Amino acid sequence: MVTIDQKLKDSIAEVGILPLATASKEGIPNVAPMGSIWVMDEKTIWIGDNFMKKTIQNVLENPHAALYVWSRTIGGCVQLKCDVKVEKSGENVEKMRTILHEKKPNLPGKSLLILTVTEIYECAPGPNAGTLLQ
Repeated sequence: MVTIDQKLKDSIAEVGILPLATASKEGIPNVAPMGSIWVMDEKTIWIGDNFMKKTIQNVLENPHAALYVWSRTIGGCVQLKCDVKVEKSGENVEKMRTILHEKKPNLPGKSLLILTVTEIYECAPGPNAGTLLQ
């Protein structure tokens, strides 16, 4: 079972803005920086949609993504493979907007991407690069 441990959770919070890779149903890739990110539990990450165009279109067509976590200060990097669900209204969206607006009241919080982490890979250079960790 995949688990987002406390170290990874802290790393995501410390880095703050993370690249999210998606692809259209035709396989055309897109990578965009994500700033409204919250680790909700040991396998779930929320991302608030404030300005998404290609990203939201891609995950609606192809509900998979990869989130990349890297920083010199955390001493490494990992790639999280995820299944993605989009919610445009409801309790989760309202909760996301409340969290978002506590720090950034001017952002729209148009919709919510719910990422369920399915695999975690090592991506630091070296002999273990690309190794499945979980």
